[in-house]
Amino acid sequence: MSTDTIKSVARYFVSITIVLVFVFPIAWFGLTSIKPVSAVFNKDRVVVFDFQPTFDNYRVTILGGKKSDTKADSGILMGTSGEGAYDGRGSIVSSLIIAVCSTILATSISLLAAYALSRLAFRGSQGYMHWILSQRFLPPIAIIIPLVFIFRDLGLRDTHFGIIIAHTLINIPIALLILKSFFDDVPREVDQAAMIDGATRFQCFYMVVLPMVKGGVAATAVLCFIFSWTEFLLSLFLTNSIRTIPVKITTFVTSTGSEWGYISALGTAAIIPGFIFILLVQNHLVRGLTMGAIKD
Repeated sequence: MSTDTIKSVARYFVSITIVLVFVFPIAWFGLTSIKPVSAVFNKDRVVVFDFQPTFDNYRVTILGGKKSDTKADSGILMGTSGEGAYDGRGSIVSSLIIAVCSTILATSISLLAAYALSRLAFRGSQGYMHWILSQRFLPPIAIIIPLVFIFRDLGLRDTHFGIIIAHTLINIPIALLILKSFFDDVPREVDQAAMIDGATRFQCFYMVVLPMVKGGVAATAVLCFIFSWTEFLLSLFLTNSIRTIPVKITTFVTSTGSEWGYISALGTAAIIPGFIFILLVQNHLVRGLTMGAIKD
């Protein structure tokens, strides 16, 4: 066996091992979502595949079925029996509204700002970009207390609009940075040619440059959607009655035990939209995440 063949086999082996390490927790999470209670809380052994699959966890969390309707196959009782305590439909709708609206806002604002920063040079523009990016480095926990008081005084606390604004603000820096990299890839001569033909600056942006970076816009929107969809801390502190999916899942952990079946069912259902969007724009997403890795 040649040296090149050995290196190739070793490379594939290492790659497959790394993929399995990252995929295993997700696969186990999904497997747990279709396990009966007796398989999840088996004290004698770890149940992997030898169980009767059930979709009761999804029926309760996704379709709003009552917990009392599930089979008490093990006699294990835990959690809360309140009406609709495990119904995740309201959380799914709230998360969808917040994620979609904040994604549209963050992407729209970042589009205009990124084009301006890419085409209109001014003194200190590089420092300004670094300052914008530094806003994303700041952990939300560092500002959550003053943010709660500000939102309360403005009447934005415990509202969908308030959470949308908060998610938009945390998504703008990364969206701006990614979109600017795509605009920078479009030669400025394209703008100049369009403006010589009589196009205004806005027409040049909207009709000429924007169609050329639509893949980057899609990738940016997917990232903003995922960040908003999975955001936990701001959604937890800025509202009491509105519960997004991450916040709703925490309510399944009670003093009498953790409802792992319901946790994994709602969590698995929440993962699916992100996977679908990533598959649709995966090439552009890789381009956005690896920007600046190669210098010309």
